[in-house]
Amino acid sequence: MLRSLLPLVLVALAAAAPAAPEDPYLWLEEIEGARALDQVRQWNAATEAVLTKEPGFETYRARAKAILDEPRQIALPSAILGDRVANLWRDAAHPRGLWRVSPLAAYVAGKPEWRVLVDVDALGKAEGKSWVWHGADCLAPDYRRCLVALSPGGTDAAVVREFDTVTGRFVEGGFALPAAKSDTSWVDADTLAVGTDYGAGSLTSSGYPRIVKLWKRGADLAAAPTILAGAPTDVRVGARSVMDGGRRWTFIERGRTFWTHDYYLLAGDRPVKVPVPADADFRDVLGGRMIVSLNSPLAVGGRSFPAGAVVAWPLADIAAGRAAVPELVMAPSPTQSIEEVTASENVLWVKALDDVSGKLFALRRGAAGWTRTAVPLARNNSVHLVDATPKGDLAFVTVEGMLTPPSLYAAAPGGTPRPVQSLPPSFDATKFAVEQRFARSGDGTRIPYFLVRRKGTSGPVPALIHSYGGFRAAQTPSYLTGEPYRAGPLALFWVEEGNAYVLANLRGGGEYGPRWHDAAIREKHQRVFDDLEAVAEDLIRTGVTTKGRIAISGRSNGGVTVGAAVNQHPDLYGAVISGSPLGDMKRYSHLLAGASWMDEYGDPDKPADWAFMSRYSPYQNIRPGVRYPPIFFYNSTKDDRVHPGHARKMAARFQAYGNRVYYHEYMEGGHAVGADRKEDAYRAALLVAFLNRELGGSRR
Repeated sequence: MLRSLLPLVLVALAAAAPAAPEDPYLWLEEIEGARALDQVRQWNAATEAVLTKEPGFETYRARAKAILDEPRQIALPSAILGDRVANLWRDAAHPRGLWRVSPLAAYVAGKPEWRVLVDVDALGKAEGKSWVWHGADCLAPDYRRCLVALSPGGTDAAVVREFDTVTGRFVEGGFALPAAKSDTSWVDADTLAVGTDYGAGSLTSSGYPRIVKLWKRGADLAAAPTILAGAPTDVRVGARSVMDGGRRWTFIERGRTFWTHDYYLLAGDRPVKVPVPADADFRDVLGGRMIVSLNSPLAVGGRSFPAGAVVAWPLADIAAGRAAVPELVMAPSPTQSIEEVTASENVLWVKALDDVSGKLFALRRGAAGWTRTAVPLARNNSVHLVDATPKGDLAFVTVEGMLTPPSLYAAAPGGTPRPVQSLPPSFDATKFAVEQRFARSGDGTRIPYFLVRRKGTSGPVPALIHSYGGFRAAQTPSYLTGEPYRAGPLALFWVEEGNAYVLANLRGGGEYGPRWHDAAIREKHQRVFDDLEAVAEDLIRTGVTTKGRIAISGRSNGGVTVGAAVNQHPDLYGAVISGSPLGDMKRYSHLLAGASWMDEYGDPDKPADWAFMSRYSPYQNIRPGVRYPPIFFYNSTKDDRVHPGHARKMAARFQAYGNRVYYHEYMEGGHAVGADRKEDAYRAALLVAFLNRELGGSRR
């Protein structure tokens, strides 16, 4: 029996729509428009009225809040500041966070001695602002002065203010920038390289800085000399400084497209172009060498390097204008992808995936070239390289799995990693089993996925598949209580009640390096949806679930994935969760940061590109007369990356065609949606209530 969640608003929407017959819902793109916000409030109220009354909602919410606010958290390093470790700590009493530091030695010993530098909640209250922490860049080697970024409400745009870690105060008359998508970096104690909003014409079409200036302390920023200016069609121009022993190297990056960059080394006040390939990724600097990852094969100086390899360029030669020839640091195997690279004083640390399982390597350069040593860590887990020390050679790394709570280790080359902190289990893992499987996509490609169920489960049960499929972002397993982008403990609640949870590794991500991503960009993006279909069909074929009892979930780019998938196979899926989604691929490049993603999807204003994009664009392919499964959209009004109009218009069109739609838009939180864990917990409860209501969880 069909149940109606929200009243159909076809008549009201059509009556007030602007004169644009191809899109009657353009008015929902007015982010803070009174009419649009009134519609959002109506949708929010209707969704909450239904889902908060579902059995167990308050239990889910309270338990999610307790899990997310668990005081026994790992205090991950947000930065290594010489002989100190910085951390942003969030708990029930400090939802926006405490930025604090501890001596490194005490931290490594598992007995940190914290000193609070900034109480973000107290600062916001004192200043009458809804501050959300966006990080700090501290000046080496003493790390006394820092550039602190604070976002009003969680937007990507942030204010920047100079802070003194010794006095614990913002510097009176120090460097400061108003709210913008700024890009700042220390050149020296009295000089910054600054990309920001300088007024008309200073931003790219994507809304990011186009001009980087050299700003001296006490000088007028508007009159500061320009180091480098990009074109309006570029994605962004920014700066980055890297310490290498006692030397600071400052680079200017001109992002011509999302995936292509020109790098310049700042020599005095003059930028010198670095001869790395345009599609290479800058990683770090070690021993006077610029460490770069290749995304396509390279032949230079009589040497050949494969796509996915890490190589090193000599900076002294580049700065002097001499021919610079790279050397191989590490090449991945056919099943590997090199994901994370960072340098300590003498060691280059590399985290790789091998069939989506994490591995860590320590590399040193000697007379015979680079040698590497595998760091012994638990197998078949996710590994994350957090940071490394600028003095000494310690790397901080986390290890976790879907059933294994995270642990933080301090790794030194040639030794056994030392445990720093481990979380206690949040649930009884002995009740569940996790396995990696492979599905066959339509073109024969093996698509990995992870499956979690209760042990002894027999017969088909409802299944939830989370996926992404884009931007080289690998989807690696995380502890079932943890990942906010996957709605926190939603997966745990789901499998505890006898259902199946799946994490799919679709093409477009970075699970197998550049080739995995390149296989699904632009005109090949249909492969992402084919891969998701293959995983769903494999679950049906193997008896895990049945047709129509599969929910699919995706965020951001994942919103394109689930939106296209449900349009193409509305009878295969039984429910959809779409968070901060892209949906209108005809207009995405004109909305907020959308123009920066045309390398990934294509340019819809070019007929040749729109020809392939139009076949899958979620918004344009919603058809009248088709019965779609219920869909839950969630997003944030303050998302200044993916325009909230995507979700709003998708909700309006689905609903107008008689489909059941749930919608929840937070007024703060930015692209991450929740501004704090209270909101994250509430969203997790809404989503599990939605799944139980619409998919008929196993407990029913």
